[in-house]
Formats: sequence, structure tokens, C-alpha cells
Amino acid sequence: MDFLGFSLRNNLFVAPMAGVTDRPFRQLCKQLGAGLAVSEMVTSNSLLYGSAKTLRRANHEGEVDPISVQIAGADPVMMGEAAKYNVDHGAQIVDINMGCPAKKVCNVMAGSALMQHETLVAKILEAVVNAVPNTPVTLKFRTGWNRENKNAPTIARIAQESGIRAVAIHGRTRADQYMGDAEYDTIALVKSQIHIPLIANGDITTPEKAKFVLDYTKADGVMIGRAAQGKPWLFREIEYFLKTGMHLPAPTRAEIHHILRGHLLELYAFYGEDTGVKIARKHISWYTKGIVGAASFRHAMNQLPTTQDQLRAIDEFFLDTLVDHAANDRVVIDHAEAA
Repeated sequence: MDFLGFSLRNNLFVAPMAGVTDRPFRQLCKQLGAGLAVSEMVTSNSLLYGSAKTLRRANHEGEVDPISVQIAGADPVMMGEAAKYNVDHGAQIVDINMGCPAKKVCNVMAGSALMQHETLVAKILEAVVNAVPNTPVTLKFRTGWNRENKNAPTIARIAQESGIRAVAIHGRTRADQYMGDAEYDTIALVKSQIHIPLIANGDITTPEKAKFVLDYTKADGVMIGRAAQGKPWLFREIEYFLKTGMHLPAPTRAEIHHILRGHLLELYAFYGEDTGVKIARKHISWYTKGIVGAASFRHAMNQLPTTQDQLRAIDEFFLDTLVDHAANDRVVIDHAEAA
């Protein structure tokens, strides 16, 4: 897929997720079938550029091109400065966050709260585009700020007129948070009204759902977030289904173990021992969700203090216990625990 001058493997995008889409996760998703992965949100507050957290989020060493960095804020000047800062530090695409519904973001008039202020939206978009004239700028937003005010078509028009090169739309309003089901009518409407690429996002959890959303909205691609947590191979499954109409076999317990172990090692190297152990816990929880015995395993895992303790527990869980060795090397799913 050609996207903003870059040749992508496909039209499958990893959604930016705070605390999740760090460099190890982005790299893993790309290895397992994603065409592009957007970084977790970086603040536009220049006072935070020197913080350890911000420096980690801006670390793209060894990452496969293109490097897409998401910025968030409500001040046009600061947003322009943030865009330039990130381009100077390796960003090849700058993405603007107007989709995050979190209170700590919206309470400072950033994220999806901006959708209520269309004049300010235009100022921010123009400031960022003008600050990095040689770098594509994209925008992620929602269908509206509540169900009575679905102004995504207006925001998309403002974006296009401001020089935004592509948009991604989550099929919920800000007020919806992540509740209920995503809707795609608004996304389809926006796609029919603009000529820049549009990426559809929201509740894309299976290969069939990805195909349905692409067909229904006529979107240029799909963006996948929470469904890939603990299941980064979802991208290759969708890629294969879109190409062939058939399903890849589910990963074996041995492959899940291998992927998880490799992911943990990358997390430890990226964050260091103490932070790495803490960050790893949520990923281990996601990878093991639904497997027989996982609930008690996770409880014990959260008490382990070192990386070696975590790795040893993972090895024992996948190789020695709680697995049906006779079932074609597949993990045994506890459907009640998975729900």
C-alpha cells in the first residue's frame, strides 16, 4: 500500500495507545503483519521533553519505517513546536490526537474534547502543518463529542482544508468513551465527502470484522488497538484473510510462549529491570487471558519482583502445566475466564 509516499506492507494500522504502543510493541506488531504503527501520545508541553517517559516515547532506534509519532495538546504554537521537535528527532509522520476520551487529556482541552471547538481545531491543524511543511501530518478523531453532535464530517473537511494528509476515525463519540458498539455509518459518510485517505477504527477484532468495515465504509485501511493487546498476531491473520478469504491456523502454545518471551525481553531491555517488570505484567495478563488456569497464574505473577522470576513463571506456565498437550499443541481455552 502506498501511504503518504511510503510503501507499506498492507493497510493495517496499529492504533496509538497510551502505555501500550511503545517501541517494543510497535516493532512486534510490524513483524507480525501490521503495515504501520503509531506511537503512543507525546505531550506538546516542551517542559516535559527532557523527562525519561517522554524520551522513551520518542525513542525509535531500530524501528521499521515509517516512524509515526502522535502529539497531543490544545495550544497551536506549542503543538507546532512539538511537531518540529519530533520531526527533528526522527518522526516521518506526525499524527495529531483528537480522539483520546480520557479525562486527564480532555480536562485540559486536548484529545477528543477539541472537537467541540472547531475554530481552535483549524488553528491547531494549520500550525502543525506549517511547522513541518516537508512532513505528512495526519489526524485521529472520533465521530463527534456526543451522539447529538456528530461533527466528524466538519472536522474532516477542516482537516483536509488545513493540509492534513490522512485521517483516522474511531466509530464512537467522546461521550461514549469505549462503551457500546462502534458505528461505521459516520465513517462511511466522511469517506464519501473527502479525497484524502481515511482509516477506520473501532471494534475491529477479527479478520471478518476487518473485511466488513473496509467494505462497508470504503475506508483505505483499518486501525486496530485493544484487540491486538496480547494478540499481536491478529495483524497477520487479518492480512491473510483479506488476501485469500481463508483463516490461518491459530498460534500454538509453543508459538505464543515464544512471542511472549521475546516481547518481555524487549520490554526489559527498553525499560530496565524495575520498570520493565511492572510494564510486563499487563502484557502477560493479556497474552494469557482465557487460558485455563490463567487467573491464578496472573495473581501469582503480579507478586514476582524480578525479570528472571517472570520469565521462569512464564516458562513453567506454557511448558509444564495448564496445557493440553494432546490437542494439537493448542492452549486450552477457559471461555468463562476469557469473557
